Order: sequence, then C-alpha cells, then structure tokens
Amino acid sequence: MAATKTNDVFSINSFDPAKLSEGFRDFAEKGAAQSKDAYAKMKTAAEEATKTVETTMQTAQAGTVELGLKAIDALRTNAEMSLSHMEALLGVKSIAELVELQTSFIRKQAEVTIEQAKAMQEAAKKVAETVTKPAKDATEKAISTLKVA
Repeated sequence: MAATKTNDVFSINSFDPAKLSEGFRDFAEKGAAQSKDAYAKMKTAAEEATKTVETTMQTAQAGTVELGLKAIDALRTNAEMSLSHMEALLGVKSIAELVELQTSFIRKQAEVTIEQAKAMQEAAKKVAETVTKPAKDATEKAISTLKVA
C-alpha cells in the first residue's frame, strides 16, 4: 500500500499540459488586449497634447504680434509728442514760456506713459490668459479622465 501512495505523489497522470497552455494563452491574450488599450490611450493623449501645443504656439505668436503692435504704437505716439514739443520750443519767446511749455510736456508725457503701461499690462494679461487656456483645459480634461478611470 505504501508503494501506491508513492506512485500517486510522483505520478504525472494528474498534470494536463492542455490546461496549462490554455491558461498561458488566456494570460497572453488578456495582456495583449490591455497593451492595445494602453497604447490607444497613450496615442490619444499624445495627439491631444500635440494639438494643445500647436494651439498654444499659435496663440502665443498672435499675442506677441499684438504686444509688438502696441509697443510700436506707443513709440510712435511718444516720437510724435516729442517732435511737436521740439517745434513748440523753437517758437519760445521767454524763459517763463519755456518753463511752462516744458512742465506741460513732462506732465502730458507722464500721463501718456502711465496710460501706455496700463494698456500694455492689460494686453499682456489677456495674452497670458489666452496662451495658457489650452494647456489648462487639457490638464483639467486629463485630470477628469483619471478620476473617471
């Protein structure tokens, strides 16, 4: 009877290679399906990131042009004011008139400079918000996707 138990313990009769290969096949198929899903998600995320970067770059370029035009306009205004002031100085007949003209010019120049600085600040803020919006939206979308998954 002891010989029978020894034969059962070392017996290969209970080992079924078909079941083992089915298990490996199922495991491999599940792994392949998961890999395909992960690849599809990564591909979609990469495409969306590329679109976001392209949109951001186009917006940044447009914003840079807008800021450049505002700067050129400010320079033009300042140059015109300075030339007008120089013409006015050529017609000065007294020191008192010179002081009054110079004081008025400096006051007006300071007011214009403050207005120009405010306009540039507002334009820069608008450009910054516009440039960061696509990235912010993409980030929020990615976070909401992660929360759902």
